[in-house]
Amino acid sequence: MSEPMNPEADPVLAAIRERRSIRRYSGEHLSKEEILTVLEAGRWAPSGLNNQPCRFLVLPPDDPRREGLTAHTKYAHIVRTCDVMIALLLRKDKLYNARKDHQAAGASAQNMLLAAHALGLGAVWLGEIINQESEVLQVLGLDSEVYELQAVLALGRPAQKGSSERLPLSEIVLEGFAS
Repeated sequence: MSEPMNPEADPVLAAIRERRSIRRYSGEHLSKEEILTVLEAGRWAPSGLNNQPCRFLVLPPDDPRREGLTAHTKYAHIVRTCDVMIALLLRKDKLYNARKDHQAAGASAQNMLLAAHALGLGAVWLGEIINQESEVLQVLGLDSEVYELQAVLALGRPAQKGSSERLPLSEIVLEGFAS
């Protein structure tokens, strides 16, 4: 298969390729403007019928609910050391199609991760925490009749470089493109 276009030719393509999950943080606080920029990116994610079902709960470093979350994830060390956490939720009364709305939440998370990367921040998508959704919602003080937990993003100033490998396209494109 031939090579795709040079990702360095476009900052969006470069960010998609360079973004990594960062799980260790320096302890230096993020600015309000940085957090708002990340949230704004999440807000602009696509959603079916533009129903905008995503909601965000920001947990700063001094929020006592963070310690309660540590009992409900195997990534307690990330919960304790990141600067800010963003719980990504779907508002149930805004849903119109479960599959599309869950995809909207994924798009929102990806937008926020890319925004964090563009700002030079480190971030990681904690998806495992949804395995204990009812307990997490209780810790957060949110009604499970109103909200569905999708993910928690941890953000901070990176104290590590991320790494990743991807399968070649020839292994994941099933058909429809001649190599």
